[in-house]
Amino acid sequence: MSVQALAVVFLFACTTAGQRGPAFASAADGTLCLAAAEKTDDGDPLTPAEKDEAQRACGNAIRATASIFQKYQFEEAYLAITGKSLQI
Repeated sequence: MSVQALAVVFLFACTTAGQRGPAFASAADGTLCLAAAEKTDDGDPLTPAEKDEAQRACGNAIRATASIFQKYQFEEAYLAITGKSLQI
């Protein structure tokens, strides 16, 4: 590896080291988010713990996906759960 390439890698590592890492979302986050929204849409209330967990899962899922369509679905689910839009 050339000195210039090493310098670029080093600078990239230094600039990204202090930044917050990506949201650690899993398929379970998306599933939980959508399931909670469906439960809410069916008229079943969520407990405060379920609501908090669903909000976190929706936020993680929105941040983790690159798909505009999935972001829209998770945003709609978040809106169904909380009654307000998620501001990222």
